[in-house]
Amino acid sequence: MKTVLILGTGLVGTSIGLALRQRGVTVLLADRDLGAVRLAREMGAGQEWRAGEGEQFDLAVIAVPPDHVATELRGLQQRDVARFYTDVASVKAKPIARAIQLGCDMGTYVASHPMAGREKAGPGAARADLFLGRPWAICPTSESDEEARKAVEELIELCGANAVEVAAEDHDRAVAIVSHAPHVAASAVAARLAEASDVTLGLAGQGVRDVTRIAGGDPGLWLGILSGNAAPVAEVLEAVSRDLAEAATALRALEEGDESAAPEVTQLLKRGVVGHGRIPGKHGGPAAAYGVVQVVIGDRPGQLARLFQVCDEVGVNVEDVRLEHAPGLPLGLAEVSVQPDAVTVLTEALHERGWQVP
Repeated sequence: MKTVLILGTGLVGTSIGLALRQRGVTVLLADRDLGAVRLAREMGAGQEWRAGEGEQFDLAVIAVPPDHVATELRGLQQRDVARFYTDVASVKAKPIARAIQLGCDMGTYVASHPMAGREKAGPGAARADLFLGRPWAICPTSESDEEARKAVEELIELCGANAVEVAAEDHDRAVAIVSHAPHVAASAVAARLAEASDVTLGLAGQGVRDVTRIAGGDPGLWLGILSGNAAPVAEVLEAVSRDLAEAATALRALEEGDESAAPEVTQLLKRGVVGHGRIPGKHGGPAAAYGVVQVVIGDRPGQLARLFQVCDEVGVNVEDVRLEHAPGLPLGLAEVSVQPDAVTVLTEALHERGWQVP
């Protein structure tokens, strides 16, 4: 693959451009928002494309909201812009059905969706490593040419992601569970904070930050995503709502002294533990059980580097790290996840070097 056109220079489109440029691919960029194109270009994601200029591209990547995919695909195909086409929208079934309805060439088109993103939007949030090690759904239809499929798989490989073939309808049901409904649920929790008192917000800890992190996404963008996958998302939210309603009823009963309601709440919590444990680990396999070393860390330059240097000196691999800041104080708590047999080694090494390890 030598040349790629990216139509849409938001977070995902610009990140694809950055990743491809690192692999030596010539990338041209287009977007109705000329400011977004300029920013993506300045970040090094490619050069601005003017319709009608240049030779036919090896691949055109359509990085626009789901409800615009089919019309953009039809327009590009009518001008014979590329040999093959894909899109990266987070909904698949409706765009594919619409493309068929518009008479698009389904042989040269293979829908796809990288399972990677950030709570921030726009080209300014783009990263070349956004897709590294991430699954990237590929949804060929019965009409998709093998060469078109190979082109999309090459794109995925160049971006450092892992191709996962899945039917469009199965994809939409899956992302409703792992992405779309969680965003709505996080927004519902965050909405409770909108009118909360300053005292309440002053008590906020890491838990509420973790739960509501994704609620900071662009509402307009997410409305388009949710509208395109409305039925599967509604089904998940209805199931979550039933669980919450039953838990609320049980808690009311507990408040009134009915201890027989406790198992219902416990069962939901246990199911949550089981579900959390099924989330794949950092390399895509079963989630590993790590030991956690807590370290008090100053909020000043170089502290994390010093901490990681200690890990390097004693040969301990950092599997994950979380930071929790102390409100009103210039310090925080770093939670370093390591292999269980490395907990004692790292703890002793940190103590010896003067770190505070609770």
